[in-house]
Amino acid sequence: MSRVCELTGKGPISGNKVSHANNRTKRKFYPNLKTKKFYIPEEDEWITLKVSTSALRTINKKGIYAYLQELEKEYKDSL
Repeated sequence: MSRVCELTGKGPISGNKVSHANNRTKRKFYPNLKTKKFYIPEEDEWITLKVSTSALRTINKKGIYAYLQELEKEYKDSL
């Protein structure tokens, strides 16, 4: 399974590991992902998503159904 948020699309980015002697070697920074089950009362079903913790904060603020509707609207506008 890839390390990508299913809602925001956040994925790994590359950068450098810098030692005390300032030697630089390539490394990856992975997003902070959690597997979480959400209940959508409007559709009366449970869904399991792998989401970033920043997306979890937004879901806690707005609600899962409102957040999914917002993402769907943004997706349609981008087409």
